[in-house]
Amino acid sequence: MSTSHIDGTAPELTTRQLRRVVAASFAGALLEWYDFFIFGTAAGLVFGRLFFPASDPGTATIAAFATFGVGFFARPIGGLVFGHYGDLVGRKATLIATLLITGGSTFLIGVLPTYHDVGLLAPALLVMLRLIQGFGLGGEYGGAALMTIESAPAHRRGFLGSLPQTAASAGIMLATGVFALCAGTMSEATFLSWGWRVPFLLSAVMLVVGMLIRLHVEETPDFRAARAREAVAPATRATLPIVLLLRHHPRNIVLALGARLAETVSSNTVNAFGIAYVATQLGRGRDLPLTGMLIASAIGIVTCPLFGLLSDRVGQRKIYLAGAMATLLLIFPFFALLGREEAALVCLAFILVYNLGPTAMFAVQPTLFAQMFGTRVRYTGLSFAYQMSAILGGLTPLIAAWLLGLGEGLPWLVAGYVALVALLSFICVLLIRETPAAQPATGLANAGIMP
Repeated sequence: MSTSHIDGTAPELTTRQLRRVVAASFAGALLEWYDFFIFGTAAGLVFGRLFFPASDPGTATIAAFATFGVGFFARPIGGLVFGHYGDLVGRKATLIATLLITGGSTFLIGVLPTYHDVGLLAPALLVMLRLIQGFGLGGEYGGAALMTIESAPAHRRGFLGSLPQTAASAGIMLATGVFALCAGTMSEATFLSWGWRVPFLLSAVMLVVGMLIRLHVEETPDFRAARAREAVAPATRATLPIVLLLRHHPRNIVLALGARLAETVSSNTVNAFGIAYVATQLGRGRDLPLTGMLIASAIGIVTCPLFGLLSDRVGQRKIYLAGAMATLLLIFPFFALLGREEAALVCLAFILVYNLGPTAMFAVQPTLFAQMFGTRVRYTGLSFAYQMSAILGGLTPLIAAWLLGLGEGLPWLVAGYVALVALLSFICVLLIRETPAAQPATGLANAGIMP
């Protein structure tokens, strides 16, 4: 492996070491997305009844989705904290901490008492653990993506960078599959009594496996090269990463924030709100939307790396633009198909929108964004852009539920909201200057701070 990296450094990892890095990134990302989606699924199916009892089921569902959104307010804080230490101390040590925090809080949600047991203490504990989970998740994304991208040869970073992203589809499939299995094999009373806890308790298994893998990976070559340069010029290390980020990359921060919105809003509309909409608003039950999302995510495990592979040929920017445009064009047909009687058409709606929209964008997102920031601030930059925009993504089910009520049960205001966000992201991506693989990636290089 002698191909240059994002910052023009020579890779030092063997093929075996690179495979271990990819496995470690995938394992951590899988736990992150599994935790994320089981909470979203539970919020749509059971949390309203168990933690927020109300005479109006719609009010309880909105309260549950509000809890889902609360975690996103902690994610920017986690992104800044862990991004700071990830840029100063290293990617590996930081990712071990985020894995423990995320996995531990998710497991504890599975043993929480309900409102029937302890009253208002139950939703208070749920919100607290959701905040802790969000704090850990805030630092996971940037580091997990960078572990692979900064270790990959330049001509393969689109493909290899998409592999940890594939964990999103795998996480959805695993989370949805576990929920579908529990719901399908248990009575309603059993599922509400203890069956919903099973998906949360199973996160402990992935936590152990992820830790065993992550403890044995190498630090990325780009970060080690940056530390070596700082040993020669220690003054560069004295400036905080967030200060360097805001000083040298204000334009890229804004563009990355805007570009990210279409992916997070459309993903949460399909995965969280879409399932609840079919199950409750349309009265079709939970099995049909869970099955549709299960099939869509299974296909996403294949399409995500394919988009990454294609991006190495045509560029990450073009793939991202195509995903944003697909979201804009397909969101109205998505809701139209959800309202059809044929189960196959409902499943088709989940498959098309999920794979052609958010999956296409998500596959190339970290590689595209990594080119916009130098090694010294890259963890902070990715985490800041991703997690700040994630606030709106986390509030999407709540916003969608409000818009649905405003539209008197018709979904067109929700579809219009997603379409406008997709258009905004499309414009932002158009304004991103894609960096050639073999050249320095950021203005920090030109400023003499990083090569």
